[in-house]
Amino acid sequence: MCIMQFKSTFSSLLLSFLISSLATFVVGSPIESDASRNATITFSNPEAEKYYVDGSKIPEVDWDAGPSWSGLMPISSHPNETRKLFFWFWPTNNASHANDVTFWTNGGPGCSSLQGLLTENGPISWNWGQAAPTPNKWSWTNLSHMLWVEQPIGTGFTEGDPTINNDADLAEQFYGFMQQFLEVFSELKGKNFYVSGESFGGFYVPHIAHYIYEHPGLDLHLKGMWLSDPSISYTVVQYEIPTLKFVKDNKNVFPLNSTFMADIEKRSDECGYTDYVDTYVTYPPKGPLPMPKGNNGSVAAPGHCQIRDRVRNAAQKLNPAFNKFRVTDQWPAPWSVLGWPHSSIQKFVYFNRTDVQDAIHAPHVKWEACTDEHVYVSEKSGRPHADTSTPTAFTVLPEVIEKSERVVIAHGMADFMLVAEGTRIAIQNMTWNGAQGFQKPIEPESFTLKHHGVYGNAHTERNLTYVEIYFSGHYVPQFTPWAAYSTFAYLLGRQDSPSS
Repeated sequence: MCIMQFKSTFSSLLLSFLISSLATFVVGSPIESDASRNATITFSNPEAEKYYVDGSKIPEVDWDAGPSWSGLMPISSHPNETRKLFFWFWPTNNASHANDVTFWTNGGPGCSSLQGLLTENGPISWNWGQAAPTPNKWSWTNLSHMLWVEQPIGTGFTEGDPTINNDADLAEQFYGFMQQFLEVFSELKGKNFYVSGESFGGFYVPHIAHYIYEHPGLDLHLKGMWLSDPSISYTVVQYEIPTLKFVKDNKNVFPLNSTFMADIEKRSDECGYTDYVDTYVTYPPKGPLPMPKGNNGSVAAPGHCQIRDRVRNAAQKLNPAFNKFRVTDQWPAPWSVLGWPHSSIQKFVYFNRTDVQDAIHAPHVKWEACTDEHVYVSEKSGRPHADTSTPTAFTVLPEVIEKSERVVIAHGMADFMLVAEGTRIAIQNMTWNGAQGFQKPIEPESFTLKHHGVYGNAHTERNLTYVEIYFSGHYVPQFTPWAAYSTFAYLLGRQDSPSS
């Protein structure tokens, strides 16, 4: 080869390498994307074989998604146990991350974690409005083995009658499930364990973590917890107090008339919401934060003070596609292959197809993204959805933060289901590791993503990291998967900051 040809060839190779490298590190790309590092995992217990899912035979998925395992698993070893949780386990695609296992749950109560798998952080993405599934380059399987579990009993494909009264009961049942799971998939024993979830998972996940810390017999090493848009305080804190400011800050999507706004402002003033943050939410806190004056000591807002739902109903009249989970949605509402939260005309609900159910070893039953049936049975009243647990910011969450290496709470700024400012209030009223709340203010524009620029606000103190994410609604891994991915990588210790 002559010198000129060599130079030309070398230049072409160098250009190809640079383009390839740039493609790996473009905005929001996964931290690890080297396919040559793909992990392989085998399970020696013959029972595992009945759960195996062939990644080349998943309906509508037109690529080989790789091996996974799914099906129903009992919550105890009792021979007559009828209560079973449905799981779908996906191994990591990176061998260097094979020592970590992460559990994910959706909230509700009673919403299926298969939503999370298919529309948020799983290897197959079939998001709202997508015509067909695609590979998810921000799948959390790039960073960890992932276990999506439908729980508690009464959710999704689970079997048996609900028997729990509270989230301590829920955690005990999940612990029993994990014991059975590890007997079948024993190669996962001894690995690092992380628990994660969203929304009502703010009740579920801290209780599960607390139970594992209090019962060290589970053969996993619990390291940390990840929550997004979590319910961790009373509804008056996370719904009502922040409503007026949220509406004013987002008036372009809340073009409410002056008469309506005057009424909402009057209610907010009378109920003690309007000046609550300026008066009580300080850094550091001056002491325990009181309930607003309009509540008269109650943890629930009286009817006159329930302004969040008044605003939501008014917004839906102006915009029929208004979505409290992401207030920027416009008409027409995007269809969802899961049939929720939008009920637009569609050909099928994916997990209701018998070919899908057969592929993942699920029973032939009507699957719902969020059940209308009860998953709690109150010991005193038998009322549906009567979770008797106190919000976790007042109970187990502080202890979980103290015992964990890292805890991350992320919150979408376009979420009107649970408002970010309400989560700030909850944190400032919570005491952990010897102090109440954050001692220093949350730094504005401090959450950044490589090649994206500023993407939100972030703050870390005493094992707890709180991140507010621009553009995201209630489901952070769904609406801004690149941002959720970066914070999850931080939880696992893959990077030194939630910012990439």
